[in-house]
Amino acid sequence: MQQRTRRVGVPTAGLALSLVTAAATLSPTAASAQPSNVVATDTGLVQGAAPDANGVTAFKGLPYASAPVGPLRWQAPRSAPAWQEVRRADAFGPACWGTQQAGAPAVAMSEDCLTLNVWQPPRRLGPPKAVMVWLHGGGFQFGSSADPKYDGARLAAQGVEVVSLNYRLGAFGFLARPELDREAGSSGDFGLQDQIAALRWVQRNIAAFGGDPGNVTLFGQSAGAHAVGMLMSSPQTHGLFAKAVAQSGAFWDSEYGSIEPHATALAQGAALSTALNAPTLADLRAVPADRLAAASGSAFFAPSVDGRVLTDSPAAVFARGGQRRVPLLAGYTGAEDFPVFDARALPHASPEEFRAAAERMFGAGRMAEFARLYPAATPAEAAAQARRLVGDMVISEQSWELLGLQQRTGGSNVYGYTFTYTSPYSPVPAHVADVPFVFGNLLPQYFAPQAPPAGEADRAFSDTLMAYWTNFAVRGDPNGPGLPEWPQYAGPGSKVMELDAEPAAIAEPDAARLGFLASFRSGGRFPESWQRQGS
Repeated sequence: MQQRTRRVGVPTAGLALSLVTAAATLSPTAASAQPSNVVATDTGLVQGAAPDANGVTAFKGLPYASAPVGPLRWQAPRSAPAWQEVRRADAFGPACWGTQQAGAPAVAMSEDCLTLNVWQPPRRLGPPKAVMVWLHGGGFQFGSSADPKYDGARLAAQGVEVVSLNYRLGAFGFLARPELDREAGSSGDFGLQDQIAALRWVQRNIAAFGGDPGNVTLFGQSAGAHAVGMLMSSPQTHGLFAKAVAQSGAFWDSEYGSIEPHATALAQGAALSTALNAPTLADLRAVPADRLAAASGSAFFAPSVDGRVLTDSPAAVFARGGQRRVPLLAGYTGAEDFPVFDARALPHASPEEFRAAAERMFGAGRMAEFARLYPAATPAEAAAQARRLVGDMVISEQSWELLGLQQRTGGSNVYGYTFTYTSPYSPVPAHVADVPFVFGNLLPQYFAPQAPPAGEADRAFSDTLMAYWTNFAVRGDPNGPGLPEWPQYAGPGSKVMELDAEPAAIAEPDAARLGFLASFRSGGRFPESWQRQGS
């Protein structure tokens, strides 16, 4: 009969220690009687699902922090309460409140959402396993660790521990208010604080699952990759991860400028209060979650330079060598603009309109260079180049800068890639196209829902990517037996790995375009005048 979970408050230090060490202190007879899918965490015993055909055990919906509700809404994550009975851990927790992803099935949302999941490979004698902690994408507006694309079972079957997590989104995760600054020391980046709290949970607990807390790789895609770059630049993350993988993201700079300063985030928070007729912090905390989500849906609450989690623009921190000095694997896809960012492109109904918009942004003195890099002689070319430009500005340029800065100032091995793989199943190397292959979950691609199912070549390519990613997680080097050689990145213009049906090292293909955009950055930021281009 299923036992009900009973929460009894935060444990004492002695109880927490006894829970973590319980399995180690059992006698051989008692240890053999303990089910293999029961693990002692620092807040209580958890029971995962039965091992799958590959021997991987999934533990889902584990709370890593208290529910951020009531007075804890817009507070730093607090310790999760303990429980005394064995807690069932075979179902994902609800998604954090945010927007519904266009075209995706509706998901249950809750403010009580700060949970994570662990996929544990078969427990065998030997050293602790490398750990891979996944941060999902979704523009910091939507997404959940329960997305089937992110199921960690196939990746864990390669011999690594896989962890995924939810974090607060939208206004719930990124509201800034002067009262919150006074109350908590900073505001605006509660979602990033959630990610840090989850990494601290991993440090305390992953050994009980057979993982090595000293060998944690942080990896993510899109907003998750931007979070990787931001956490690499944060003074709050010392010792929390040993390697990083950033898939299509870096600094959370937009197509029209750099990450928002705190003053802009405060102004956005004030506007939300006005829209909700909720002038005080108490009023805002009393607004029902669904109404708050609806009112903030037309805004875009996201990370900002709050002065605590982020003390400066991430690019500026990297430029002066203040980031985490860890091995990095990073890159972008060959069609980042398709189809996600098309609506955010510069006007391009004609070549003349496109060039005029570009001149307002980059200046007349740079237009000859711009025209060589983004040639547009016809309406069709103008549309194509506008899409290419927005993909470069939202993703590719800063991913490219991340590689170069970490290679120059990070004192660690760096590996770059461009993802160009296509097949009938995945016909465009679009934004997010790489994710199913990295996890081995070859589900229908969002941009090609009518495409045929994945075939043998797709599965073989996925096996290659999983091998590269897990090799990097284990020892900071993606190379391994039977894999095409992936060279270390040696700086702008050097070689990167082209991740295609036949992966191969190639000369970096986009350095001229991306270097042009990077040349406008000063002190780690793009011109503030660019912000007006989106209005």
